[in-house]
Amino acid sequence: MKKIGIIICDRYHNCAGGKCLRALRSRAGAFALYKEEDVELTGYTTCGGCPGGNIEYAPAEMKKNGTDVIHLATGLVVGYPPCHRLQNFCSFIPAKYGLNVVVGTHPIPQNYFLTHQELGTWQSDSWTKRIRHILTDEETRLAYD
Repeated sequence: MKKIGIIICDRYHNCAGGKCLRALRSRAGAFALYKEEDVELTGYTTCGGCPGGNIEYAPAEMKKNGTDVIHLATGLVVGYPPCHRLQNFCSFIPAKYGLNVVVGTHPIPQNYFLTHQELGTWQSDSWTKRIRHILTDEETRLAYD
């Protein structure tokens, strides 16, 4: 069984997690990585707001709950501007806690996809790599609008 923790951007602190949980249930977006596995959600919290102070502490609690991998929610990528500290989080969590990190949860919604395409946000090699698990086909993106 894969045990997953989710950390969302604090600007979405009121989010009920509907898209993330739907994607987890149906193994869409980054959760397609676990198509053949049982999963358990072991934690769900925000980064704590800029500069991400909760990143220092939340993974410890998640690790105590058996977390194998932390997913940094899609909101950290699609919000504008995307999280400037995303790469720091991806480096810090494995170094400090020995936990794997995956960027993304649910598929990128089509409305965000179109905006970021227009802005050229994700046209670099580093962004292409970051969004690879959550960049899906148009039909799926529309289902997450």
